[in-house]
Amino acid sequence: MRILGIVVAILVGGLNAASSQTMDREPDEPTIYSYCQQFQVLYTQIREQSIQPDSARRRFSQIMLGLKHRFDQDGRMRYDSLQRDSLRRTGQYFAFPIRGYNPRAIGGTHGEGYRGKGFDLFDYNVRGSHPAQDIFIADRNQDCIDDQTGRPADVLAMTSGVILAIETAWTPGSEYRGGNWIWLYDPVMNGLFYYAHNNVVDVLPGQWIGAGQKISEMGRSGFNAYKPRSPTHLHLMYLQILPSGLPEPEDTYKWLLSAKTSK
Repeated sequence: MRILGIVVAILVGGLNAASSQTMDREPDEPTIYSYCQQFQVLYTQIREQSIQPDSARRRFSQIMLGLKHRFDQDGRMRYDSLQRDSLRRTGQYFAFPIRGYNPRAIGGTHGEGYRGKGFDLFDYNVRGSHPAQDIFIADRNQDCIDDQTGRPADVLAMTSGVILAIETAWTPGSEYRGGNWIWLYDPVMNGLFYYAHNNVVDVLPGQWIGAGQKISEMGRSGFNAYKPRSPTHLHLMYLQILPSGLPEPEDTYKWLLSAKTSK
């Protein structure tokens, strides 16, 4: 059932690839959507441990370098490191990822919930790190309904980008930790945002999303997030893509502090 959900999302997603991201390319050059398909397959293999970590690293690097090259062909997406650093220091670039909430909803004090040391995206057996910020809503009875509004809490894209991959078929009892997740690639920052524990996913692979646009409704999906001891929250991770094409986690806390909030 889970595989069927992924396949359907991929097939439908091809019809929703953003026309605004159409670029001139060589006839045999992969499309942006084909990179989305490749990423979806690879991340599923990593999670199912059907690919060796070293092979996964090589494949990931190939996908990310190819994706960056495709966007670099469009001058609108080409930013140097100084321009990117300037954007990252500007609150106007980021949207707070939960509608109706602000930095006070970030778990812990001063963002110390982030623990990047020991992170390995490619080895599912490596545990102990938490290279992410958890952002909580008021949900005392854990029904995925915001106590403040009486409605599900909207998860918003923190920046603009293309949806690389999604999971929509998580079920209670599954050992998968992220539940229903979304991977978004920001070509300006050349990085990946990961939104986990969603209930309803409202986007498809290949779809272009603007900063502040709704991408899902917050949920409690995921092996640990589903347990009663876990308050309802969004697990937000950012991975900076290095020149090698490999990922390095980076703390989003300062970005969240300056991000634009929405009602």
